[in-house]
Amino acid sequence: MDQLGMALALLGAVLAALLAGIGSAIGVGMAGQAAAGVVTEDPGKFSKLLILQLLPGTQGIYGFLIAFLTLSQIGVIGGGAVEVSVTKGMLYFLACMPMAFVGLWSAIRQAKAAVSCIGLIAKRPDQLGKAIILPAMVETYAILALLVSILAIFGITPLAL
Repeated sequence: MDQLGMALALLGAVLAALLAGIGSAIGVGMAGQAAAGVVTEDPGKFSKLLILQLLPGTQGIYGFLIAFLTLSQIGVIGGGAVEVSVTKGMLYFLACMPMAFVGLWSAIRQAKAAVSCIGLIAKRPDQLGKAIILPAMVETYAILALLVSILAIFGITPLAL
């Protein structure tokens, strides 16, 4: 039964990194495609567009952070894996889910906003500040999910059964 708890905790960590990473890969790819079209016409806009392309990539970093914290808490990283009960494993699994699902969804949504703002920069390069703020607003929800997952992970006490 002890292995089931460890497996649940590992599954949560893997899903946080995997789903948020997939969302970021899709998002950065979408924004990169749009930026490439603009750079074809005006190579001087590359640096402005690169900022917009990178925004959806943060969710993958957040998912990696949640996976790292979870793996550290259960002793997979740092040596000396601890005993993880089924209940505790389920708690770690659930703690990782906000970042897993919000990371996936928000990266794709942020990319859609970034793609629109890439179109804005194509026509009005002086509007970069506004173009960054619009997709950055989506980031707020990824950060909230990151915080919820962090608080949940560190809220699991060693005495949890």
